[in-house]
Amino acid sequence: MKRLLTLLIIALCVIGVNAQELNVSPTKSTSLYEELSGVKKKTDKFNLYMNMNGSFDAMFNDNGFDQGKFNMRQLRIESKGNVNEWLSYRWRQRLNRPNNGGDNIDNLPTSIDIAGIGVKLSDKFSLFLGKQCAAYGGFEFDANPIEIYEYSDMIEYMSNFMTGINIGYDFMPGQQINFQVLNSLNGSFESMYGVFSPEMGCFGEYIAATPSKLPLVYTLNWNGNFSDIYKTRWSASLMSQADQTFSTRKNLYYFAFGNELTLGKFNMYLDIMYSSDAIDRSGIITEIVGGACGHNVFEANYLSLVTKLNYRFADKWNVFVKGMYETASVTDKTDPLAYPFIKNGKYRTSLGYLGGIEYYPMESNLHFFLTYVGRHYIYEEIANKADYSTNRVSLGFIYQLPMF
Repeated sequence: MKRLLTLLIIALCVIGVNAQELNVSPTKSTSLYEELSGVKKKTDKFNLYMNMNGSFDAMFNDNGFDQGKFNMRQLRIESKGNVNEWLSYRWRQRLNRPNNGGDNIDNLPTSIDIAGIGVKLSDKFSLFLGKQCAAYGGFEFDANPIEIYEYSDMIEYMSNFMTGINIGYDFMPGQQINFQVLNSLNGSFESMYGVFSPEMGCFGEYIAATPSKLPLVYTLNWNGNFSDIYKTRWSASLMSQADQTFSTRKNLYYFAFGNELTLGKFNMYLDIMYSSDAIDRSGIITEIVGGACGHNVFEANYLSLVTKLNYRFADKWNVFVKGMYETASVTDKTDPLAYPFIKNGKYRTSLGYLGGIEYYPMESNLHFFLTYVGRHYIYEEIANKADYSTNRVSLGFIYQLPMF
């Protein structure tokens, strides 16, 4: 405990110095450029932001204190603007990710989250063309990544940014439907799912799966707003994974139902997510059973329940708690003889529990935080793995710095 207190005090001192350096924008609408030049922006054609989440982390496991370190969890640069009344653009890139995208199917590195243009067709219809965030439901998924202290496993292992087209329809005030078609892969089929070849020995001369010739994901999304009290982020997705599989299925089905409630100083959301994979996309089940055939297993199913409660008890202070309950299973295995080492049933339950306090010193979204993150993983007997827990205490800052 003394060691932990010492580490936190050191981190507080360092972050306090950084806070003075970052305190350069007195209002949320004033950019760093405007403050330095004294010239007020008169156009919305170019806006530049730096998205940051940095902290000092003290990490613990079942054996006690494990490691303490400074960590820049998120560092993304973003530019967006309106060229005219009907044309806009947006680009966002992670500065702590590799930039090699030559082998990816869209010829873009995974460091680029968003790169595309928006077209306003009318007051009700709009398009976004290019690399973009998938229109999956859920408020954890919808939040700016810098605001997330710990993702659920469902979101953490998900491919969130792909290239394609989104069609938006605002059918009434506060109600929007999106239909989106994206690539279902960033890299190759083999890099996502493993190598399906007869040489692996699991199926004799039979190839267990062949890549889809049209690897796309189709998503229908509903964003609802009812008087800023109740909001929805619901979606249903179908993803083409393969043209032929040893299983009877070839597609992934993903459903997400996000619900948010705001009552004065109190805010909460509840996300319900379910994924049924013809081929295990996240790799969680495959990691548990070992992937002995050289590729991801068939018929993986994931369920995730995530809730977060916020209470803004003062103008500059917010407290929150967050809980996560998730399961990973194998179901409907078509042939028990194909994978004698894999049994149907639930393999793992993962629990997440977070709490913290945030301080907002300015009108902008700059805030300093002290958080606790706990994870506990419970394995069923068929998984043949030991349960374990991790814990983390973090002291840091979050800021979307308007640079121009």
